Amino acid sequence: MDLANFQSMDTIMLMSIINLKLRDDFAGDLNELVAFFDIDRAELETKLATAGFEFLPEVGQFR
Repeated sequence: MDLANFQSMDTIMLMSIINLKLRDDFAGDLNELVAFFDIDRAELETKLATAGFEFLPEVGQFR
């Protein structure tokens, strides 16, 4: 999965993909995920916030 174009993705689909990757590949560590995919964490969080999602570090997911 290439997340380089995450800004143009559907926000709900993006949240689903990110949460799947966080759960399956990154043990809930958002910093590792954004480093691996070389994307800007602030931009990702801003994009997901447009649909009301925020990252909850205690569960390692966007909700």
